Amino acid sequence: MSTTALPADAPPTAATLGELRRAGYRYRPVKQELRENLIQKLRAKTPVFPGVRGYDDTVLPQIVHAVFSRHDMLLLGLRGQAKTRIIRQLPNLLDDWCPVIANVEMPDDPTHPMTAAGKRAVEEHGDDTPIRWLSRGERFHEKLATPDVTIADLIGEIDIVKHAEGRYLSNEETMHLGLIPRTNRGIFAVNELPDLAPRIQVGLFNVLEERDVQIRGYPIRLPLDLTLVFSANPEDYTNRGRIVTPLKDRIGSVIRTHYPRGIDEAATITAENAWTSRNGDTPHGDPDELETPKVVVPAYLRRVIETAVNEARTSSHINQASGVSVRCSITCLETLVSAAERRGLLTGEDPVLPRVCDLTHLTAATRGKIELLMAEDGHDTEDRLVEALIGEAVKKVFDDVVDIEDYEHVADAFAEGLKLTIGDEASAADTVASMKHVDGLLESAGVLATEIDLDPEDPAQLASAGELVLEALYVHKRISKHATPAGGRYSR
Repeated sequence: MSTTALPADAPPTAATLGELRRAGYRYRPVKQELRENLIQKLRAKTPVFPGVRGYDDTVLPQIVHAVFSRHDMLLLGLRGQAKTRIIRQLPNLLDDWCPVIANVEMPDDPTHPMTAAGKRAVEEHGDDTPIRWLSRGERFHEKLATPDVTIADLIGEIDIVKHAEGRYLSNEETMHLGLIPRTNRGIFAVNELPDLAPRIQVGLFNVLEERDVQIRGYPIRLPLDLTLVFSANPEDYTNRGRIVTPLKDRIGSVIRTHYPRGIDEAATITAENAWTSRNGDTPHGDPDELETPKVVVPAYLRRVIETAVNEARTSSHINQASGVSVRCSITCLETLVSAAERRGLLTGEDPVLPRVCDLTHLTAATRGKIELLMAEDGHDTEDRLVEALIGEAVKKVFDDVVDIEDYEHVADAFAEGLKLTIGDEASAADTVASMKHVDGLLESAGVLATEIDLDPEDPAQLASAGELVLEALYVHKRISKHATPAGGRYSR
């Protein structure tokens, strides 16, 4: 009997080995269980990794092949490529409930016991052997690899207290078992595998190949039944360690991940993961009881963010071995929304639209998410680089829609020394009023608003389009701009 059909919130009623057998229970190794359940999901056309975008034709088929082949896996890729998210969804391929022998330290199948304690329990009690049920969540454990991780943490160590009780050192029950044996009948994940010291990686050889553990040289054989999954950055990533070659040889499938392959795909991923709906549930599911102005983000600003991040992934000033995480796009969009939210609170606008002036605040959301080359390092170099990337992104997004030549006449209005200051604390109505002093700006903003799916009759949307016109003229070097913490002052 497979327990896949049982509801996750209601464990089966069998409480002894005899009742389990009478219910028709069928033992399956973990890797076979994953394989069979994945086959069922694919036949039912059920999404296997919901929320993981952009991998349908690349990464996900390789994971399916690995599961079908009953392989251990290594997800290899730069930061922010959904490696951990994928790993944490693998337990969804396990049965809802799994029976193990009760009162035994390590999860042990009652019909195929592998530990001395488990075998003894079955021999002593037979069909009356008590069992307990593990939910799929209890069958998944993960460990973030750090240089201080020891063999005792992962595999186990001699327990001096148990030895003092009279057990021989070679007795299996003298051992204090580590995380990997305690994940028997489940999935164990190691995040950032290269950070494990080489000698610790060597300690995983037997687990991967022979599926057993050895502690302190004693031939304690535990034929573990589990799936091992690892994540890692490429070996040439900054000053990190490397995966020892024999360990990689023992991992069945090494799967390369990647960043989104298009702006639209990237924007979809960001929209699904960024917290932009502020008047409702918080990211942790708690109700947000403080009402704030509704923020409506124009599509062109979403594209500016994704284009800037995409530009960063090809910039010669950024260490591409480190990568630029998808989290950079997410935090930038959240910061953009927060900047508009703040303006709405100060001005009383509701709803409120983000504008180009809000892009100046994105530097705080990008710090630490890009790694400059050593020669480029400086206390404000990162911020200046981000500003340049955003400017280039504005230029590309604008040029994809209209021709700058059609808006050059607006620059002529600045020829007589006119200066226009745009600030992030000014309401849309005040911004539009200021723009009236620049001949042709509002008319051009209205034309551009139509091109980028904004309503020129709405002051907030007209102000957003107007700022885009000014910024486009600046990045095309038609006018000058003196940047300020709250926006900028445009002039000729």
